[in-house]
Parts: sequence; C-alpha cells; structure tokens
Amino acid sequence: MQPDLLVFYSQDMKFVLVSKDPEVVKATEGAFQPDDELLIFDTWPPALEACTDADLLFVDLIATLDKPHKIAGYEKFAEAKMDHATASTTPLVLIAQPDDYELDFMAGYPNFVFAHLRRPITYKIFRRASTWV
Repeated sequence: MQPDLLVFYSQDMKFVLVSKDPEVVKATEGAFQPDDELLIFDTWPPALEACTDADLLFVDLIATLDKPHKIAGYEKFAEAKMDHATASTTPLVLIAQPDDYELDFMAGYPNFVFAHLRRPITYKIFRRASTWV
C-alpha cells in the first residue's frame, strides 16, 4: 500500500561554539552538514546572544576562564547562561580542559551540562555531536 503523500523534512541546524583553541576550531571543518549554521566565538558573552534558535552550544571550558586555572570565570559563564533569556534553554556541550591542565576546583550545576567532551576534540566528535539533536 502506497501512502497518499510523502513528506521529507530537511531541518537546518544551528550550532554555536566558544573556543580560543585553534585545534578545536579546526576540528569543526566539515563536521556539520552544509546547510547547518556554525557560529564561532572566542568569548562567551556574544555567543550567548547568538543562541537564538541554536540547537547546541559547545563551550571550551578554558575559554570561559578569566584567569588561568581559576574556575571563577566558568562560574560567571554558568550563571550568565542560566539567567539568559534565550541561551538558558540551549543545551550545553562542555569541552573539558586538557588532562594536564589543573583547575583550583570544579563547580557543577544540576542539569546544566547536556554532554561533556574530553580532549582531544576531533572532526568525528563534532560530527557525532551534530546528530544528538
């Protein structure tokens, strides 16, 4: 039996990335579909503003730090994201610090992080993550 109507949906996705690491940025090349939108920022305040209709927000933890090895910058980012009218509903994919990068401590917020990525970040990791939504 044939259906009366076949409907195919092409859903363009929007992704936002915050990173100062050129290797993380390079790993995005070709990882997303051609019709997807990827916005890359090296600081988080403009990235939060860009989260309107975003499907995922990728944030490199190191890029949130105001001072090296001090988690206070990440806490500032987390509070701003949770209070932001648009970005608060965008799922956060946190890119962890390198294994040998020490932080003064680590803060966590219930239900704040959608996914956590360990380094090294590769094309395949971004490609896989683009299918999560």
